[in-house]
Amino acid sequence: LRARHPGAGTMLPLLLLLLATAHGLQELPYTPTLASTDLGGRITGSTFVLEQPRCVFANETYGSADIWLVVAVPTGRWGGTGARGAPGVPPLTAVPVPAATVNFTNNVQPGMPEWAFQNFPANTSAYLTLHATLLNYPCPKPAGDITVLRVGSETSCAKNTSRPNCNGPLPSPGPYRVKFLALNGSNPVAETRWSEPITLKTAQQPPSSPEAGGRRGAGMIAITSILSILLAVLLASLVATLAFCGSDPCGSSGIFKPEATSVRRYNTHHVYDQPAARL
Repeated sequence: LRARHPGAGTMLPLLLLLLATAHGLQELPYTPTLASTDLGGRITGSTFVLEQPRCVFANETYGSADIWLVVAVPTGRWGGTGARGAPGVPPLTAVPVPAATVNFTNNVQPGMPEWAFQNFPANTSAYLTLHATLLNYPCPKPAGDITVLRVGSETSCAKNTSRPNCNGPLPSPGPYRVKFLALNGSNPVAETRWSEPITLKTAQQPPSSPEAGGRRGAGMIAITSILSILLAVLLASLVATLAFCGSDPCGSSGIFKPEATSVRRYNTHHVYDQPAARL
């Protein structure tokens, strides 16, 4: 076996850089970022919102380029069985393969099955979506323009294989990393840096510690005991009242009865005027 040259390990990154330069690929000093925290719903359970890459791609260089958003899983592909979302299918879990940010090749053709949303993340480590041109990202920003992009907002095309560049809901909390890629046809001409990992929100589970369960159990026992005592006192009072009313004080002599009275009929007599006495 021939001995490996000591400088071979350091030459490979340089060769890759020269190859990218030969193809005209330029790495832009821009890192995609999440929208401002003032924006409601910036991160949800299946979407997140990015700032648009305004004034990132120069008009004179990339005026005719197509700009795509690349969404990738930084820890590699995900494993699972069966169709995504099918009943009884185990949740997707990360498997130890090379990171998507390293595996992804910029020489991609949008619309190909290997980079389709419908195959992500079980069968592909990344997909392309949110196709745009510089007309969609004018610089400087006109007043009143919406300058954000929501990733994962389309639900109608999530399972439609005829739309491989669907901006469908993200299938898991992630994390994800994204970058913008400019293509002239199928030739990459510029790319941004990869974003920081983005993790989606998950539902909060109620506390299930033994201490919390013990506190809830003790509280329920105390409430049940108090209610039982009050019910016993109420029943005892009712029995005592019934027993007391069964004796003489509540009998016939203790009940008010109106006395019988008789009304005598009286016939009035008419009094007629007498003639005045004669003088």
